Amino acid sequence: MAPSYDKTIATAASLAASLMLVRSLASELLPAEVRGALSAAIAGLRSRMTWQHTIVIEETEGWSSNRVYNAVKAYLATRINANINMQRLRVSSTEEDVKKMVVSMEAGEEMADVYEGAEFKWCLVTREVSGDPNNGSGGGREIRSYEVSFNKRHKEKALKEYLPFIVATAKAIKDQERSLSIYMNERYDEWSPIDLQHPSTFDTLAMDQKQKQSIIDDLDRFIQRKEYYRRIGKAWKRGYLLYGPPGTGKSSLIAAIANHLRFDIYDLELTGVNSNSDLRRLLVGMTNRSILVVEDIDCTIELEQREEDEEEDSKSSSTEKKAQDKVTLSGLLNFVDGLWSTSGEERILIFTTNYKERLDPALLRPGRMDMHIHMGYCTTEAFQILANNYHSIDYHVTYPEIEALIEEVSVTPAEVAEVLMRSDDTDVALHDLVELLKLKKKDATEIKTGSKQAEENKDANEIKTGSKQAEEKKEANEIKTESMEVDGGDEIKTGSVQVEEKKDDKEAVVKNELTENGSG
Repeated sequence: MAPSYDKTIATAASLAASLMLVRSLASELLPAEVRGALSAAIAGLRSRMTWQHTIVIEETEGWSSNRVYNAVKAYLATRINANINMQRLRVSSTEEDVKKMVVSMEAGEEMADVYEGAEFKWCLVTREVSGDPNNGSGGGREIRSYEVSFNKRHKEKALKEYLPFIVATAKAIKDQERSLSIYMNERYDEWSPIDLQHPSTFDTLAMDQKQKQSIIDDLDRFIQRKEYYRRIGKAWKRGYLLYGPPGTGKSSLIAAIANHLRFDIYDLELTGVNSNSDLRRLLVGMTNRSILVVEDIDCTIELEQREEDEEEDSKSSSTEKKAQDKVTLSGLLNFVDGLWSTSGEERILIFTTNYKERLDPALLRPGRMDMHIHMGYCTTEAFQILANNYHSIDYHVTYPEIEALIEEVSVTPAEVAEVLMRSDDTDVALHDLVELLKLKKKDATEIKTGSKQAEENKDANEIKTGSKQAEEKKEANEIKTESMEVDGGDEIKTGSVQVEEKKDDKEAVVKNELTENGSG
């Protein structure tokens, strides 16, 4: 019968104690070389006999902080809850957010964590180290370290899976908790940051759920495909074109994307950039995990493709040369998908416009803006989100009337939000919204009626003008005919006079001839 587990442990402990005694005696009786070899053999035997391994992670590594230690501290703070049996806890907060408490282990406390079926026991250990008098540090200092113990069969899992998982989780926690910034190019080639505290999220965004989910899925897929982009040889970036009327939520969507990804925003004002070289300096100065935004790309600057022939270049004046130094479409596109697009990674590019049809076709080519997102007028689903945001309601008796009116008129989410914010009384706010929608419907009807009347008046005028022209043409033809008749009568009369005169002349000649003959 196989020995019991407890008996095996007791035997191993007894043997280990015997080995320690032998080691102690050997240190007094044996030479140093023999003692070293014997110590190594005993240590190897002990490691093979024990079932537990321990990894020590100290707070500092030389003069630098240990990233793994900081990652473990952040990770374990998320694992501490009411079910953890610890008598002492450490609590701290930051000046920026006093209400946010960070809970961590106190020295000497232990806690267990389970990862993929394997148990890992953590302990925070502190020890005092005396100062070095040679460098002037007479006092001692405290060194902290985390020790994690586990069954030796999980050693490979601990080193290759568990610890990397902790580091990755801590990085995600840090990214989620860090404050975001929005950068502006105040000078022609420098960024100036301020804190970004925009509250917009995809939950509060007034947009149809299907379109919203499509954007979220695309963003999440992009973040997870670093190796994919590297394998296919493309820069790790994604481009979005937001287009639609003013007030449809383009800026709110940008803020929601930043909050979702925890990316900083770089708001590029192209009119403040003097040349392509300045543009390159700005773009290279962006950090990874950031969003480049160019709002109203169709009207912020006149972007032209300034690729001229050599003959035109040779004839260009100083004025033309100055114009060529300005920001060009080719300079911007070179960053979008040219060689300069690889100057950073994990970046989002967002262009916005109110008039997509005004954009240069070069901006719309496949591969430059990966998604074209239409930001349209308020829909019934968007209205319901806004009503829930501002008044925390899911339904109201005015909903059917409001939704019917929204289907008939063009109203932006910004206009709806403005009305909903005017009163804390839900009934009053929704009544005001009904009145706004009715007014818009009336205006639209009047405009439509006016357009129809104008069209009818135009047709009537065209008919009237045509009739008048026909009448004038008829009168002109009649006058012409009368003139022709008059001219014909005069010709006949003139011919008769000429015949009569010719007849009289002939009679006179005959009479003269007879007179002459009689005289003779």
